[in-house]
Order: sequence, then structure tokens, then C-alpha cells
Amino acid sequence: MSSFVTEVLASSGKLEKDDLACKISKLSRKVEETKEEVTDMINKKYIEFIPSMEGAEELLDQVESVSKDIDLLKSCIENEVQQNLHDAVTEYAKLKQQLEKNTAVIDLLQHLQEFDTAVEEYHRALQEKNYVVAAKQHGKLTSVNALKAWKDTELPLVRALSSEITIQRENLIYHLGEEWQKLAVWKLPSTKTELTSVKSFLKTALHLNRGGSKGDESVPHALLPSILQALSIQGELHKKMKLFGQVLFKYMLKPLIIFPSLVVEVSSQPEQGAVLSLQCTETKADHPDPSQVYTKVLTVLKTLHEQLFGTSRKKLILFTIDIILENANFSPITLKVLGDLIWKEMSECIIRECLVHSIPANSSQLAEYSEVIKQTEDFESSLKKMGYLAGDSTDLLKYARNVNCHFASKKCQDVIVAARKLMASEMHNTVKITPEYKLSIPKLPSPSGGEKERKESCKKSAHYDQQSLENEKQLSPNTMCLPVCRISESVQQLMDLAIQTLSEAVGSSPQCAVQLFYTVRNIFHLFYDVVPTYHKDNFLKLPHLAAIQHNNCMFIAHHLLTLGFQFKPYLPLKDGVAYFVDLVPGFRRLGARCFVAQMNVQKAEMLERLSTARNFSNLDDENNYSVASKAIRQVIHQLRRLGKVWQDVLPVNIYCKSIGTLLNTAISELINKIMMLEDISNMDGERLRTLCQTIIEEGPLVFNPLPEENKNKKYQEEVPVYAKKWMTLKEISMVLNANLQEIVDRWAEGKGPLAVEFSCNEMKSLIRALFKNTERRAAALAKIVK
Repeated sequence: MSSFVTEVLASSGKLEKDDLACKISKLSRKVEETKEEVTDMINKKYIEFIPSMEGAEELLDQVESVSKDIDLLKSCIENEVQQNLHDAVTEYAKLKQQLEKNTAVIDLLQHLQEFDTAVEEYHRALQEKNYVVAAKQHGKLTSVNALKAWKDTELPLVRALSSEITIQRENLIYHLGEEWQKLAVWKLPSTKTELTSVKSFLKTALHLNRGGSKGDESVPHALLPSILQALSIQGELHKKMKLFGQVLFKYMLKPLIIFPSLVVEVSSQPEQGAVLSLQCTETKADHPDPSQVYTKVLTVLKTLHEQLFGTSRKKLILFTIDIILENANFSPITLKVLGDLIWKEMSECIIRECLVHSIPANSSQLAEYSEVIKQTEDFESSLKKMGYLAGDSTDLLKYARNVNCHFASKKCQDVIVAARKLMASEMHNTVKITPEYKLSIPKLPSPSGGEKERKESCKKSAHYDQQSLENEKQLSPNTMCLPVCRISESVQQLMDLAIQTLSEAVGSSPQCAVQLFYTVRNIFHLFYDVVPTYHKDNFLKLPHLAAIQHNNCMFIAHHLLTLGFQFKPYLPLKDGVAYFVDLVPGFRRLGARCFVAQMNVQKAEMLERLSTARNFSNLDDENNYSVASKAIRQVIHQLRRLGKVWQDVLPVNIYCKSIGTLLNTAISELINKIMMLEDISNMDGERLRTLCQTIIEEGPLVFNPLPEENKNKKYQEEVPVYAKKWMTLKEISMVLNANLQEIVDRWAEGKGPLAVEFSCNEMKSLIRALFKNTERRAAALAKIVK
């Protein structure tokens, strides 16, 4: 075993030695190869590189030499050529400046020549009254403005020329104004006169001159076009026409529109023109008729068109076109411009003073208003033919055509004004309302589909008749009617006004109908807000008016329940509209609130009177008894006065409840004062009983709801129904005059009439006050139990 291992190790050692020898020989060859390469590289770098480096250095020297030559050349250019170029530019600038100066001098001389020529032509034309040429030549004078660029010693000349232009312009305008005043001469009222009546305008007159006569050679015929064009060239024509238009409207057109009695008179004067003057005629009309207004206005404007503007209108238009082409800043001034200057104010005045009052008062007259629309159309057409207007329909024609809307607005306004007047009128004038009273609703046209509905209703009624479904017992015809009472005459008129307005809505256009319907609603809203405020003091001071207001509100509320449904089929309202039913609760509350406030005032007065009775104590004193008796009498008198005031005004049931409530207040106050007394002597008891008996005897007599005395007995017997403490008063009156046994008997162990009106403690307290402390009183008190 050991010899085998030794052989293996020996063989492995031998192999390793052989490998090392091979590797060493390979490395030796590589080292030699590397040495040869390094030697070759060194030779190439250090032996062969030197010649190429020397060649490069020679090329560098040549480049530096060429660069120096370039720098020398550049320096030469900068020093010599640049200097020559600067001198050339300077010389060119001087030449250019000299040329501009020479050109300006030439322009100045040309403008001066043109200015001199224009001045000569201007003066010649002005002397010949050729104002168009004069105005054009003056326009050429404005070329002197170009001289303002000249800023040398000639500047004072430019200032002088500018001043001359201004002077000559004012001179031209002055002459034009003088000529214009000769063509249209006004005669106006004194400035101290107030222009509020017809008489103040009777001195107004306008003299229209044609602009010269044929026999006058110094004045050219038809001077107006020349004056107008000259004013237009100077930019003064619009101002001149505006002043003329203002005077024309204020002193002639506006008075003719406002006052029906004023007319215009035209008197012609041969070869001179015409005179327009205002004259007065008799008329009963409060407002002018549209046709008369249009006739009077057209008379004035036609006269102006024929006498003042119509002579050379074509020539004037051609002149105007020339002006537009020459200078777009000038507006074409013709009759249209005069129309534009006065039309807006004049049309508003016609609408305000004439057309507003010509709107029909009811829908039946709307068809007749087409004549006014036609007259308005003809009026505007005439103005367009004469040149005062241009374009489509104006606000005046639109207003006339929109008559339905204006009718509705005017109708609504008139209705509200009438309603407001009725609400502010006196309320004491009354009318009696009975169950048979019905609103006077006019006959309305059959609604669409009415025939079909009637046929169906007839079929249904026939069917019901066949089945005999009618009840044997019928309601009273007065079940849903108002009770007998009195309302204000103004409220009845107010309801009639509402019905009349709704009837107008039935025959009107849908828009108008809706507007009128809501106007009626506004009437009742206005009543709700105005009447309680306007008559507030009277409602508190006067019980008669408070009762009437209560009835008025209930009357309105009653009829508002059905008023809307009576007109519903005829009004173009959407489904869901409440009509008038929603106003009913408010009116009922308003009437009740007003009457309750008056009741509170009466209660306060009654309690104040009873407060003077010194609590009804110590009546054995004559003075105290006199005061207490006076207070009771005053209360009875107050109730009688109220009964008389409210008699035949309030419905019977409201009357009885109101008087009964006030009487009950007095009774309650008296009973409370008696029950508060701790000691009542025999004299006090007798006198307290006397006071109670006064109320018991005279209290029923205040119940007089009807004027017929024999019919009031029924209500006087029903006092316990309306005065809850009435039986209590009777029982306490009996107690004040009874002995202990009688009191115990009426108590009847808590089952008698006394036990119904008083509690145990109240009865015991009253017995202690009336009777002394004895065994009999103690025994009686012991029996007062429930």
C-alpha cells in the first residue's frame, strides 16, 4: 500500500516540474518580442518625430508673418478710409438740411400766395353776398395752419394771419346771422309773461321771408340755400337750426298741441313770404283731439317747407352732397335735420298731452281707435314726404298702434284712482243689505264649449229627475246669504267697480284681460292696506263706523268667495290661479280686528266708569251710594247709546253678542266687587240689591237690534244667552235680600240655583259678609257643601 502512494506522489512531482519549464520558455519569448516593440516605438518617437516638428514650426512662423501684414492693412483702413467716410456723411446732412429749408420756404411762399388770393376772393364774395363762395374761400384760409411748422423769425406773421382768419370767420358768421334773421322774424311774448295760458301765446307770430324779391338786384333770389350752405361750411348751421327749432317748438308747436282752443293762421304776403300767427277759438274740449293736433302741426311745417325751405331744395341737397364729399365732418343740413332736432320732443308732447287722453275708456271703443292710428300714419307719412322724417315707424306711431297695452294701463290706473277715491270717502253713508241682495253682474258671452256643457247638464238633470233623488227637506234659500245689515255706499260702489272691470276684461285681449284681473285684486289689496290706516282714528272714536267697517269687510269677503268663479270661464288665466278666495280670511280677520278694537275701547270706558264707584263699599254713606248709582246709570246709558248706534247696522246675532258681552263685563265687575266685600251691613245690602235690580230691570232694554220695537222683545228675553253672568247677578241680588234659611234652601245641598252660579267658598264668603257670627250662621255655613 505504501509503495503505491509513493509512486503516485513521485509521478505528480515530475509533472509539475515539466509544466514550469514550458511556461518559463514562453515568457522568455514574449519578453523578447516586447523589447523589440518598445525599441521600435522609441525610434519612431524620438528619431523620426524631430523633422516633422521642425516643419510645423516653419509653417507657424509664416502664419505669424501674414497676420502682421493683415493688422497693418486694417490699421490703414481705419485711419484713412473711415475719416473720409465721416466727412462725406457730414456734408450730406448739411445738404439735406439746406434742401429742407429751401422746400419750407417755397411752401411758405405758396401758402402766402394762396392765402392772399383767398382773402381777395373772400372779400369780393362777401360784398356780392355770395356767401357760399365766401365760406369756401374762408375755408382755404385755414391752410395757413401749415405755416405753424415754420419756427423762425416769420412766426409773428403766422400769428397775425391766424388772428385775421378768426376775425373774418366771426365777420362771416355775423353777416350770415343777420341774413337769417331777415328770413325768419319772430314776434314772441314778453319774457316776464308766464306761459301757462292761451292768452300768453296769442302774441306769437313768425314772419317768413323768401330771401329777396325779383326787383331787388342787389339781393339774389332764394338766398336761403346760400346761407344754409355757408353756415354748414363754417360748422354753425346745426347750432342755428337748433336754436330755431327750440323757439319753434316752445312758442308755436307746443302751445298748438297743449291747448285745443289755439289754432294757427297763415297769411300770405306777395313777393315777401308768409306770416304764421296763433289765434284763439272757442271749444269745450279739455284735451286736444289727435286729428286737430296733426292738422295744426302739419300746417306750420308745410308753411315752413314751402315758404322757407322749399324754393331751392334740390340745389340745397346738391350743395350738401358737395360738402359731404369735401369734408366728412359736415352733416347734411336739410329739413330732415330740423325734423330730427324737434321730432323727439314734439312726439313726446303729442303722446303726453294728446294720445294719452285719446285712449278709450272702455273696450267697446277700441275698434274706433283705428281711425286715430290711421291719422297718425298719415301724419308721419306727410312729414316723410316733406323731408322732416326718414326711416320706419317712430315712437309716436308705435304708441298709437300699441293701444291695447295703453288701454289696459290707463284702465288699470283709472280703476285704482277711482277705488282709492272711494276708500278715502266718508263711510257713514250706508245702504241696507238683505238676503235677497245680489251683485249686478252683466250678461256675459257664452264661453267656449258652453253649448256642449249645457247639453250634458240637461242630460244629468233629466237622469236625476227620473230617479227622484231630491231630499224632502230643503235648506233655506237664505242659508248662504248675508244677514240683514248696513254697509258703506262706497264699498257697494267699490264692488260694482270691480265687477265692471272684470266685465271689461272679458271682452279684451288676453294680455289686457290678465292685467285688468290683477288690477281688481290690487283694489282689494289696496282696501286692506289703505282703509284701516286712513280711517284708523275714526274706527276707534266712532263705534258706528267700526260696525260699518266690520260689515264692509264681511260683505267683501262673502262676495270674494264666488266672484272669481263667476268670471273664471271667461278669463285667460292659467290653472291654479287663486282668483279671490285667498283674500277671504284676511278680510274676515280685518273686520273682526276692527270691531274687537272698538269693543275693547267700550270695555275700557265701562270699567273706568265703574272704577269711580269706590268698590261699592260703605254704601250706607249717601255720597258713596250716589257715586255708585251714578256709575251704574252711566254704564246703562253707554249700553243704550251703543244699542241705538248699532241698531239696524250690525246683523242681529252680532248685535246681541256685542251688547251681551259688554253687559256681561259690567255685571262681572259688579259681582267681583260685591264678592270682595268683607262686611256688608243691612243698608249696604239693600243698596247693593237696588243697584243689581237696576241692571236687571234696565239691562234687557238695551237689546234693540231692530227699529221695530215689537220685534225686539224676543231678543230682550234671551239676555241670559248673551250675558253669561246674568243669572249670577239675579242670584246675588236675591242673596242680598234673603235670610239664612232662604239662602240654604236655594243652595239645596249643592243642587239648587245658587250652587250653579257660586262655589262653596264664594257662597260662604258672601254669607260671612252679610251676617254676623252666630250659631245660626255657623249652622248655615255647615250646610253650604257640594
